[in-house]
Amino acid sequence: MRVHVALGLRIGMNADMRNDIIDLLVIGGGVNGCGIARDAAGRGLTVTLCEKDDLAQATSSASTKLFHGGLRYLEFYEFRLVREALVERETLLRAMPHISWPLRFVLPHHSGLRPRWLLRLGLFIYDHLGGRKILPATKSLNLRENAAGKPLKPMFERGFEYSDCWVEDSRLVALNARDAADRGVRVMTRTMVVGAERDGSVWRVSLRDAETGETRELRAKGVVNAGGPWVEDILSGKLRLNTPDRIRLVRGSHIVTKKLFDHDRAYIFQQSDGRIVFAIPYETDFTLIGTTDRDHTDAPGAAVCTDEEADYLRKAASEYFEKPIAAEDVVWRYSGVRPLYDDGAKSATAATRDYVLRVEATGEGAPALNVFGGKITTYRRLAEAALEKLRPHFPQMGPGWTAGVPLPGGDFPVDGVARLADDLRKAHPFVDARFALRLVRAYGVDAAKILGDALKFEDLGRHFGWNLTEAEVRWLMEREWARRADDVLWRRSKMGLRLTKREAAALDDWMREAGPAIVAAAE
Repeated sequence: MRVHVALGLRIGMNADMRNDIIDLLVIGGGVNGCGIARDAAGRGLTVTLCEKDDLAQATSSASTKLFHGGLRYLEFYEFRLVREALVERETLLRAMPHISWPLRFVLPHHSGLRPRWLLRLGLFIYDHLGGRKILPATKSLNLRENAAGKPLKPMFERGFEYSDCWVEDSRLVALNARDAADRGVRVMTRTMVVGAERDGSVWRVSLRDAETGETRELRAKGVVNAGGPWVEDILSGKLRLNTPDRIRLVRGSHIVTKKLFDHDRAYIFQQSDGRIVFAIPYETDFTLIGTTDRDHTDAPGAAVCTDEEADYLRKAASEYFEKPIAAEDVVWRYSGVRPLYDDGAKSATAATRDYVLRVEATGEGAPALNVFGGKITTYRRLAEAALEKLRPHFPQMGPGWTAGVPLPGGDFPVDGVARLADDLRKAHPFVDARFALRLVRAYGVDAAKILGDALKFEDLGRHFGWNLTEAEVRWLMEREWARRADDVLWRRSKMGLRLTKREAAALDDWMREAGPAIVAAAE
Protein backbone atom coordinates (compact mmCIF):
# COMPACT_ATOMS: atom_id res chain seq x y z
CA MET A 1 0.00 0.00 0.00
CA ARG A 2 2.84 2.39 0.83
CA VAL A 3 4.30 2.33 -2.66
CA HIS A 4 0.89 2.86 -4.20
CA VAL A 5 0.20 5.80 -1.94
CA ALA A 6 3.58 7.31 -2.75
CA LEU A 7 2.88 7.38 -6.46
CA GLY A 8 0.52 10.31 -6.20
CA LEU A 9 -2.41 11.60 -8.13
CA ARG A 10 -3.25 9.02 -10.73
CA ILE A 11 -3.42 6.19 -8.21
CA GLY A 12 -4.97 8.40 -5.56
CA MET A 13 -7.86 9.72 -7.65
CA ASN A 14 -9.92 6.58 -7.80
CA ALA A 15 -13.56 5.84 -7.15
CA ASP A 16 -12.96 5.33 -3.43
CA MET A 17 -11.56 8.83 -3.22
CA ARG A 18 -14.69 10.30 -4.72
CA ASN A 19 -17.12 8.39 -2.52
CA ASP A 20 -15.38 8.05 0.85
CA ILE A 21 -15.31 10.81 3.44
CA ILE A 22 -11.88 11.26 4.97
CA ASP A 23 -11.14 12.95 8.27
CA LEU A 24 -8.68 15.58 7.15
CA LEU A 25 -7.51 17.24 3.95
CA VAL A 26 -4.18 19.04 4.33
CA ILE A 27 -3.48 21.69 1.70
CA GLY A 28 0.19 22.43 1.21
CA GLY A 29 3.23 20.17 0.79
CA GLY A 30 5.72 22.24 2.76
CA VAL A 31 7.20 21.33 6.12
CA ASN A 32 4.11 22.36 8.11
CA GLY A 33 1.63 20.56 5.87
CA CYS A 34 3.67 17.35 5.74
CA GLY A 35 4.34 17.51 9.47
CA ILE A 36 0.64 17.91 10.27
CA ALA A 37 -0.35 15.09 7.88
CA ARG A 38 2.18 12.73 9.45
CA ASP A 39 1.12 13.56 13.00
CA ALA A 40 -2.59 13.23 12.18
CA ALA A 41 -2.14 9.83 10.55
CA GLY A 42 -0.23 8.59 13.56
CA ARG A 43 -3.15 9.62 15.75
CA GLY A 44 -5.53 7.44 13.75
CA LEU A 45 -7.10 9.99 11.36
CA THR A 46 -7.62 9.33 7.66
CA VAL A 47 -5.71 12.00 5.79
CA THR A 48 -5.08 13.26 2.27
CA LEU A 49 -2.40 15.84 1.49
CA CYS A 50 -2.37 17.81 -1.74
CA GLU A 51 0.35 20.11 -3.08
CA LYS A 52 -0.03 22.17 -6.25
CA ASP A 53 3.63 21.71 -7.26
CA ASP A 54 6.41 19.54 -5.86
CA LEU A 55 7.02 18.93 -2.17
CA ALA A 56 9.01 21.79 -0.60
CA GLN A 57 8.62 23.72 -3.84
CA ALA A 58 8.75 27.15 -2.20
CA THR A 59 9.62 28.37 1.32
CA SER A 60 10.56 24.97 2.72
CA SER A 61 13.47 24.52 0.31
CA ALA A 62 14.69 28.14 0.56
CA SER A 63 15.62 28.46 4.23
CA THR A 64 19.06 28.98 5.80
CA LYS A 65 18.81 25.26 6.63
CA LEU A 66 19.20 25.49 10.39
CA PHE A 67 17.51 24.03 13.42
CA HIS A 68 18.17 26.94 15.75
CA GLY A 69 16.60 28.85 18.59
CA GLY A 70 17.15 32.18 16.89
CA LEU A 71 19.77 34.03 18.92
CA ARG A 72 18.74 37.43 17.64
CA TYR A 73 15.07 36.84 18.55
CA LEU A 74 16.09 37.36 22.19
CA GLU A 75 16.46 41.06 21.37
CA PHE A 76 12.76 41.12 20.47
CA TYR A 77 11.83 39.33 23.74
CA GLU A 78 10.57 36.25 21.87
CA PHE A 79 11.55 34.06 24.85
CA ARG A 80 8.76 31.48 24.45
CA LEU A 81 9.55 30.94 20.78
CA VAL A 82 13.30 30.73 21.42
CA ARG A 83 12.88 28.28 24.28
CA GLU A 84 10.54 26.04 22.26
CA ALA A 85 12.98 26.07 19.33
CA LEU A 86 15.99 25.35 21.54
CA VAL A 87 14.26 22.34 23.10
CA GLU A 88 13.27 21.10 19.64
CA ARG A 89 16.84 21.20 18.25
CA GLU A 90 17.86 18.07 20.14
CA THR A 91 14.49 16.35 19.80
CA LEU A 92 14.76 16.68 16.02
CA LEU A 93 18.46 15.85 15.93
CA ARG A 94 17.77 12.47 17.51
CA ALA A 95 14.98 11.74 15.02
CA MET A 96 16.93 12.55 11.86
CA PRO A 97 20.71 12.22 12.42
CA HIS A 98 21.23 11.63 8.71
CA ILE A 99 19.85 14.98 7.51
CA SER A 100 20.60 17.03 10.64
CA TRP A 101 23.82 17.41 12.61
CA PRO A 102 25.42 19.68 15.23
CA LEU A 103 27.11 22.80 13.93
CA ARG A 104 29.36 25.22 15.84
CA PHE A 105 28.96 28.93 15.11
CA VAL A 106 31.71 31.52 15.52
CA LEU A 107 30.52 34.98 16.55
CA PRO A 108 33.34 37.54 16.20
CA HIS A 109 33.11 40.55 18.48
CA HIS A 110 32.73 43.74 16.42
CA SER A 111 33.89 46.67 18.54
CA GLY A 112 31.52 49.09 16.83
CA LEU A 113 28.37 47.04 17.44
CA ARG A 114 26.96 45.05 20.38
CA PRO A 115 29.30 45.09 23.40
CA ARG A 116 31.03 41.88 24.42
CA TRP A 117 29.18 41.67 27.74
CA LEU A 118 25.83 41.74 25.91
CA LEU A 119 26.90 38.95 23.56
CA ARG A 120 28.08 36.88 26.53
CA LEU A 121 24.78 37.43 28.35
CA GLY A 122 22.72 36.52 25.29
CA LEU A 123 24.74 33.34 24.76
CA PHE A 124 24.43 32.40 28.44
CA ILE A 125 20.64 32.65 28.12
CA TYR A 126 20.79 30.72 24.84
CA ASP A 127 22.78 27.92 26.49
CA HIS A 128 20.43 27.54 29.46
CA LEU A 129 16.95 28.40 28.15
CA GLY A 130 16.31 25.17 26.26
CA GLY A 131 17.69 22.37 28.43
CA ARG A 132 20.69 21.64 26.19
CA LYS A 133 21.98 18.05 26.69
CA ILE A 134 23.74 16.86 23.52
CA LEU A 135 25.16 20.08 22.10
CA PRO A 136 28.33 21.58 23.61
CA ALA A 137 28.21 24.89 25.48
CA THR A 138 29.42 28.33 24.45
CA LYS A 139 33.09 29.17 24.83
CA SER A 140 35.24 32.27 24.27
CA LEU A 141 37.71 32.35 21.39
CA ASN A 142 41.01 34.10 20.80
CA LEU A 143 40.69 34.60 17.07
CA ARG A 144 44.37 35.44 16.70
CA GLU A 145 45.24 31.92 17.86
CA ASN A 146 42.19 29.86 16.82
CA ALA A 147 41.89 28.48 13.29
CA ALA A 148 38.47 30.14 13.00
CA GLY A 149 40.21 33.52 13.02
CA LYS A 150 42.48 32.76 10.08
CA PRO A 151 40.00 33.76 7.29
CA LEU A 152 38.98 36.93 9.16
CA LYS A 153 40.43 40.42 9.15
CA PRO A 154 43.07 41.01 11.85
CA MET A 155 40.81 43.56 13.60
CA PHE A 156 38.65 40.70 14.89
CA GLU A 157 40.62 39.48 17.89
CA ARG A 158 37.98 38.00 20.18
CA GLY A 159 34.77 36.10 19.75
CA PHE A 160 32.52 33.31 20.94
CA GLU A 161 31.61 29.84 19.71
CA TYR A 162 28.17 28.29 20.34
CA SER A 163 26.00 25.43 19.07
CA ASP A 164 23.02 25.04 16.79
CA CYS A 165 22.13 22.39 14.17
CA TRP A 166 22.17 22.05 10.40
CA VAL A 167 19.23 20.47 8.56
CA GLU A 168 18.59 19.56 4.93
CA ASP A 169 15.30 21.44 4.73
CA SER A 170 13.73 20.01 1.59
CA ARG A 171 14.74 16.45 2.54
CA LEU A 172 13.05 17.06 5.89
CA VAL A 173 9.82 17.70 3.99
CA ALA A 174 10.16 14.68 1.71
CA LEU A 175 10.87 12.35 4.63
CA ASN A 176 7.90 13.65 6.61
CA ALA A 177 5.73 13.03 3.55
CA ARG A 178 7.15 9.55 3.10
CA ASP A 179 6.54 8.66 6.75
CA ALA A 180 3.02 10.08 6.45
CA ALA A 181 2.41 7.84 3.43
CA ASP A 182 3.76 4.84 5.33
CA ARG A 183 1.09 5.57 7.94
CA GLY A 184 -1.70 5.70 5.36
CA VAL A 185 -1.75 9.30 4.11
CA ARG A 186 -2.66 9.76 0.44
CA VAL A 187 0.00 12.22 -0.78
CA MET A 188 -0.85 13.94 -4.05
CA THR A 189 1.69 16.30 -5.57
CA ARG A 190 1.00 18.56 -8.53
CA THR A 191 -2.63 18.67 -7.42
CA MET A 192 -4.36 22.01 -6.97
CA VAL A 193 -7.39 22.89 -4.89
CA VAL A 194 -9.64 24.79 -7.28
CA GLY A 195 -12.62 25.26 -5.00
CA ALA A 196 -14.20 24.17 -1.73
CA GLU A 197 -17.47 24.60 0.10
CA ARG A 198 -18.96 23.49 3.38
CA ASP A 199 -21.80 21.03 3.12
CA GLY A 200 -22.92 20.65 6.69
CA SER A 201 -20.42 18.51 8.54
CA VAL A 202 -18.11 18.00 5.56
CA TRP A 203 -16.08 20.02 3.08
CA ARG A 204 -16.58 19.31 -0.62
CA VAL A 205 -13.25 20.08 -2.29
CA SER A 206 -12.51 20.15 -6.02
CA LEU A 207 -9.00 19.05 -7.00
CA ARG A 208 -7.27 19.38 -10.36
CA ASP A 209 -4.36 17.34 -11.70
CA ALA A 210 -1.83 19.96 -12.85
CA GLU A 211 -0.53 17.68 -15.60
CA THR A 212 -3.70 16.18 -17.09
CA GLY A 213 -6.25 18.81 -16.09
CA GLU A 214 -8.49 16.08 -14.66
CA THR A 215 -10.77 17.33 -11.87
CA ARG A 216 -12.17 15.27 -9.02
CA GLU A 217 -14.08 15.93 -5.81
CA LEU A 218 -13.00 14.95 -2.31
CA ARG A 219 -15.07 15.08 0.88
CA ALA A 220 -13.38 15.76 4.21
CA LYS A 221 -14.61 16.32 7.75
CA GLY A 222 -11.96 19.01 8.20
CA VAL A 223 -9.45 21.05 6.21
CA VAL A 224 -5.99 22.29 7.17
CA ASN A 225 -4.76 25.27 5.19
CA ALA A 226 -0.96 25.02 5.36
CA GLY A 227 -0.41 26.92 2.14
CA GLY A 228 2.53 28.94 3.40
CA PRO A 229 2.82 32.15 1.33
CA TRP A 230 -0.48 31.22 -0.34
CA VAL A 231 -2.41 30.75 2.91
CA GLU A 232 -4.48 33.92 2.41
CA ASP A 233 -5.24 33.03 -1.23
CA ILE A 234 -6.50 29.62 -0.17
CA LEU A 235 -8.43 31.04 2.78
CA SER A 236 -10.36 33.66 0.82
CA GLY A 237 -10.18 32.35 -2.76
CA LYS A 238 -10.65 28.60 -2.30
CA LEU A 239 -12.25 28.12 1.13
CA ARG A 240 -14.10 31.45 0.89
CA LEU A 241 -13.65 32.31 4.56
CA ASN A 242 -13.36 35.75 6.13
CA THR A 243 -10.86 36.34 8.92
CA PRO A 244 -9.06 39.41 10.28
CA ASP A 245 -5.76 37.48 10.37
CA ARG A 246 -3.19 38.43 7.77
CA ILE A 247 0.31 37.36 6.79
CA ARG A 248 3.32 39.48 6.03
CA LEU A 249 5.37 38.16 3.14
CA VAL A 250 9.08 38.59 3.88
CA ARG A 251 11.69 37.58 1.31
CA GLY A 252 14.85 35.86 2.50
CA SER A 253 17.64 35.58 -0.05
CA HIS A 254 20.90 33.62 -0.01
CA ILE A 255 24.01 33.27 -2.12
CA VAL A 256 26.28 30.25 -2.50
CA THR A 257 29.96 30.93 -3.19
CA LYS A 258 33.08 28.95 -3.80
CA LYS A 259 34.48 27.58 -0.54
CA LEU A 260 35.71 30.48 1.61
CA PHE A 261 37.38 28.62 4.50
CA ASP A 262 38.67 25.12 5.30
CA HIS A 263 37.30 24.32 8.77
CA ASP A 264 33.84 22.89 9.53
CA ARG A 265 32.47 25.73 11.67
CA ALA A 266 30.02 28.43 10.55
CA TYR A 267 30.11 32.18 11.19
CA ILE A 268 27.46 34.58 12.40
CA PHE A 269 28.27 38.19 11.48
CA GLN A 270 26.62 41.22 13.08
CA GLN A 271 25.68 44.07 10.76
CA SER A 272 25.39 47.81 11.43
CA ASP A 273 21.73 47.72 10.30
CA GLY A 274 20.89 45.40 13.22
CA ARG A 275 20.70 42.22 11.12
CA ILE A 276 22.96 39.19 11.22
CA VAL A 277 24.35 37.19 8.31
CA PHE A 278 25.49 33.57 8.39
CA ALA A 279 28.40 32.06 6.43
CA ILE A 280 28.06 28.27 6.56
CA PRO A 281 30.06 25.35 5.09
CA TYR A 282 27.87 23.97 2.31
CA GLU A 283 27.91 20.79 0.23
CA THR A 284 31.64 20.21 0.91
CA ASP A 285 32.97 22.63 -1.73
CA PHE A 286 30.89 25.76 -1.14
CA THR A 287 29.86 28.40 1.40
CA LEU A 288 26.25 29.46 2.01
CA ILE A 289 25.70 33.12 2.94
CA GLY A 290 22.34 34.52 4.09
CA THR A 291 19.86 35.83 4.76
CA THR A 292 18.08 39.06 3.94
CA ASP A 293 14.77 40.33 5.31
CA ARG A 294 12.78 42.30 2.76
CA ASP A 295 9.03 42.82 2.54
CA HIS A 296 7.84 40.96 -0.55
CA THR A 297 5.05 42.60 -2.54
CA ASP A 298 5.09 40.41 -5.67
CA ALA A 299 3.47 37.01 -6.13
CA PRO A 300 4.92 34.44 -3.70
CA GLY A 301 6.21 32.30 -6.55
CA ALA A 302 8.15 35.23 -8.01
CA ALA A 303 10.77 35.40 -5.26
CA VAL A 304 14.32 35.80 -6.57
CA CYS A 305 17.55 36.93 -4.98
CA THR A 306 18.01 40.33 -6.58
CA ASP A 307 21.38 41.80 -7.58
CA GLU A 308 20.95 44.29 -4.74
CA GLU A 309 20.43 41.52 -2.18
CA ALA A 310 23.35 39.49 -3.53
CA ASP A 311 25.59 42.57 -3.30
CA TYR A 312 24.37 43.21 0.26
CA LEU A 313 25.28 39.66 1.32
CA ARG A 314 28.68 39.81 -0.37
CA LYS A 315 29.51 43.12 1.31
CA ALA A 316 28.17 41.97 4.68
CA ALA A 317 30.46 38.93 4.71
CA SER A 318 33.37 40.85 3.19
CA GLU A 319 33.29 43.21 6.16
CA TYR A 320 34.62 40.26 8.18
CA PHE A 321 36.57 38.07 5.75
CA GLU A 322 40.08 39.24 4.90
CA LYS A 323 39.62 38.29 1.25
CA PRO A 324 36.65 40.20 -0.25
CA ILE A 325 33.95 38.16 -1.97
CA ALA A 326 33.71 39.05 -5.65
CA ALA A 327 30.60 38.74 -7.82
CA GLU A 328 32.28 35.96 -9.80
CA ASP A 329 32.67 33.91 -6.60
CA VAL A 330 28.89 33.44 -6.45
CA VAL A 331 27.88 30.13 -8.08
CA TRP A 332 24.18 30.11 -7.16
CA ARG A 333 21.61 32.23 -5.41
CA TYR A 334 18.11 31.52 -4.21
CA SER A 335 15.24 33.18 -2.40
CA GLY A 336 12.12 32.19 -0.53
CA VAL A 337 9.12 33.99 0.94
CA ARG A 338 8.41 33.57 4.65
CA PRO A 339 4.67 33.79 5.43
CA LEU A 340 5.02 35.58 8.78
CA TYR A 341 2.01 36.42 10.89
CA ASP A 342 1.35 40.14 10.48
CA ASP A 343 1.72 41.49 14.01
CA GLY A 344 2.12 45.10 12.89
CA ALA A 345 5.89 45.23 13.39
CA LYS A 346 7.62 48.26 11.88
CA SER A 347 10.17 46.24 9.93
CA ALA A 348 10.45 42.83 8.32
CA THR A 349 13.34 42.02 10.67
CA ALA A 350 11.22 42.72 13.76
CA ALA A 351 8.16 40.75 12.58
CA THR A 352 7.43 37.73 14.77
CA ARG A 353 8.63 34.28 13.69
CA ASP A 354 6.07 32.63 15.98
CA TYR A 355 3.14 30.69 14.52
CA VAL A 356 -0.56 31.41 14.89
CA LEU A 357 -3.26 28.75 14.40
CA ARG A 358 -6.89 29.69 13.78
CA VAL A 359 -9.83 27.29 13.56
CA GLU A 360 -12.82 28.53 11.56
CA ALA A 361 -15.98 26.60 12.43
CA THR A 362 -19.61 27.47 13.09
CA GLY A 363 -21.90 25.20 15.10
CA GLU A 364 -21.72 21.69 13.70
CA GLY A 365 -20.02 22.87 10.52
CA ALA A 366 -16.83 21.24 9.28
CA PRO A 367 -13.72 23.00 10.65
CA ALA A 368 -10.93 24.69 8.71
CA LEU A 369 -7.62 25.31 10.45
CA ASN A 370 -5.41 28.03 8.98
CA VAL A 371 -1.67 28.08 9.68
CA PHE A 372 0.03 31.47 9.84
CA GLY A 373 3.79 31.89 10.22
CA GLY A 374 6.13 29.45 11.89
CA LYS A 375 9.77 28.46 11.42
CA ILE A 376 11.31 25.20 10.31
CA THR A 377 12.72 24.41 13.78
CA THR A 378 9.27 24.35 15.37
CA TYR A 379 7.40 22.51 12.60
CA ARG A 380 6.84 19.40 14.77
CA ARG A 381 5.53 21.42 17.72
CA LEU A 382 3.33 23.39 15.33
CA ALA A 383 1.86 20.12 14.05
CA GLU A 384 1.14 18.98 17.60
CA ALA A 385 -0.54 22.28 18.43
CA ALA A 386 -2.59 22.15 15.20
CA LEU A 387 -3.96 18.70 16.03
CA GLU A 388 -4.83 19.77 19.57
CA LYS A 389 -6.74 22.73 18.11
CA LEU A 390 -8.73 20.23 16.06
CA ARG A 391 -9.28 17.73 18.88
CA PRO A 392 -12.80 19.05 19.77
CA HIS A 393 -13.84 18.12 16.22
CA PHE A 394 -12.00 14.75 16.24
CA PRO A 395 -12.26 13.49 19.82
CA GLN A 396 -11.34 9.99 18.68
CA MET A 397 -7.80 10.98 17.74
CA GLY A 398 -4.91 9.60 19.77
CA PRO A 399 -2.31 11.55 21.75
CA GLY A 400 0.80 13.24 20.38
CA TRP A 401 3.49 10.73 19.44
CA THR A 402 6.14 12.28 17.16
CA ALA A 403 8.76 13.35 19.74
CA GLY A 404 11.77 11.09 19.29
CA VAL A 405 10.22 8.93 16.56
CA PRO A 406 12.79 8.75 13.73
CA LEU A 407 12.06 9.77 10.18
CA PRO A 408 12.72 7.20 7.43
CA GLY A 409 16.41 6.31 7.36
CA GLY A 410 17.08 7.97 10.70
CA ASP A 411 16.95 4.98 13.04
CA PHE A 412 20.59 5.13 14.20
CA PRO A 413 22.60 7.05 16.84
CA VAL A 414 23.33 10.76 16.47
CA ASP A 415 27.05 9.99 16.14
CA GLY A 416 26.57 7.05 13.77
CA VAL A 417 27.04 8.65 10.34
CA ALA A 418 30.72 7.73 9.95
CA ARG A 419 30.04 4.12 10.92
CA LEU A 420 27.19 3.84 8.40
CA ALA A 421 29.41 5.29 5.66
CA ASP A 422 32.17 2.80 6.52
CA ASP A 423 29.71 -0.09 6.46
CA LEU A 424 28.46 1.05 3.07
CA ARG A 425 32.00 1.05 1.66
CA LYS A 426 32.77 -2.38 3.11
CA ALA A 427 29.67 -3.85 1.46
CA HIS A 428 30.29 -1.97 -1.81
CA PRO A 429 34.05 -1.42 -2.32
CA PHE A 430 33.48 0.57 -5.52
CA VAL A 431 31.86 3.38 -3.48
CA ASP A 432 34.41 6.02 -2.50
CA ALA A 433 34.29 7.96 0.79
CA ARG A 434 32.67 11.04 -0.70
CA PHE A 435 29.90 9.07 -2.42
CA ALA A 436 29.23 7.01 0.70
CA LEU A 437 28.96 10.07 2.94
CA ARG A 438 26.58 11.81 0.52
CA LEU A 439 24.28 8.79 0.41
CA VAL A 440 24.25 8.35 4.19
CA ARG A 441 23.65 12.08 4.75
CA ALA A 442 20.64 11.90 2.42
CA TYR A 443 19.16 8.47 3.16
CA GLY A 444 20.67 7.17 6.40
CA VAL A 445 20.17 3.42 6.79
CA ASP A 446 18.20 3.40 3.52
CA ALA A 447 21.39 4.12 1.56
CA ALA A 448 22.17 0.39 1.65
CA LYS A 449 18.76 -0.34 0.10
CA ILE A 450 19.48 2.03 -2.80
CA LEU A 451 22.78 0.27 -3.57
CA GLY A 452 21.15 -3.14 -3.16
CA ASP A 453 23.39 -5.99 -4.29
CA ALA A 454 25.45 -3.85 -6.71
CA LEU A 455 29.04 -5.12 -7.10
CA LYS A 456 30.30 -2.32 -9.33
CA PHE A 457 29.29 1.23 -10.17
CA GLU A 458 27.76 0.15 -13.49
CA ASP A 459 25.29 -2.07 -11.62
CA LEU A 460 23.54 1.13 -10.43
CA GLY A 461 22.26 1.82 -13.94
CA ARG A 462 22.62 4.96 -15.99
CA HIS A 463 25.10 7.55 -14.76
CA PHE A 464 23.67 11.07 -14.96
CA GLY A 465 26.75 12.98 -13.78
CA TRP A 466 28.93 13.36 -10.68
CA ASN A 467 27.82 10.29 -8.64
CA LEU A 468 24.08 10.45 -9.40
CA THR A 469 22.83 7.13 -10.74
CA GLU A 470 19.65 5.57 -12.05
CA ALA A 471 19.26 3.51 -8.86
CA GLU A 472 19.03 6.65 -6.75
CA VAL A 473 16.74 8.47 -9.16
CA ARG A 474 14.39 5.48 -9.30
CA TRP A 475 14.28 5.44 -5.49
CA LEU A 476 13.34 9.12 -5.47
CA MET A 477 10.65 8.61 -8.10
CA GLU A 478 9.15 5.54 -6.41
CA ARG A 479 9.29 6.73 -2.81
CA GLU A 480 9.69 10.52 -2.71
CA TRP A 481 7.41 11.83 -5.50
CA ALA A 482 10.23 13.15 -7.71
CA ARG A 483 8.95 13.64 -11.26
CA ARG A 484 11.31 16.17 -12.89
CA ALA A 485 15.03 16.87 -12.85
CA ASP A 486 14.60 19.92 -10.62
CA ASP A 487 12.84 17.75 -8.02
CA VAL A 488 15.98 15.62 -7.80
CA LEU A 489 18.69 18.22 -8.35
CA TRP A 490 17.42 21.09 -6.19
CA ARG A 491 15.01 19.61 -3.62
CA ARG A 492 15.82 15.93 -2.96
CA SER A 493 19.49 16.91 -3.24
CA LYS A 494 21.67 19.85 -4.27
CA MET A 495 23.27 17.99 -7.15
CA GLY A 496 22.24 20.92 -9.32
CA LEU A 497 25.49 22.51 -8.13
CA ARG A 498 27.38 19.61 -9.71
CA LEU A 499 25.66 18.64 -12.95
CA THR A 500 26.03 20.64 -16.15
CA LYS A 501 23.01 22.06 -17.94
CA ARG A 502 23.34 19.31 -20.55
CA GLU A 503 23.43 16.60 -17.88
CA ALA A 504 20.41 18.12 -16.11
CA ALA A 505 18.47 18.20 -19.38
CA ALA A 506 19.35 14.57 -20.08
CA LEU A 507 18.14 13.60 -16.60
CA ASP A 508 14.87 15.42 -17.15
CA ASP A 509 14.35 13.70 -20.51
CA TRP A 510 15.01 10.31 -18.93
CA MET A 511 12.61 10.95 -16.04
CA ARG A 512 9.83 12.09 -18.35
CA GLU A 513 10.29 9.02 -20.54
CA ALA A 514 10.82 6.46 -17.77
CA GLY A 515 8.30 7.84 -15.31
CA PRO A 516 5.18 6.02 -16.55
CA ALA A 517 7.00 2.67 -16.63
CA ILE A 518 8.39 3.17 -13.12
CA VAL A 519 4.91 3.97 -11.82
CA ALA A 520 3.41 0.97 -13.63
CA ALA A 521 6.11 -1.34 -12.25
CA ALA A 522 5.51 -0.08 -8.72
CA GLU A 523 1.82 -0.93 -9.01
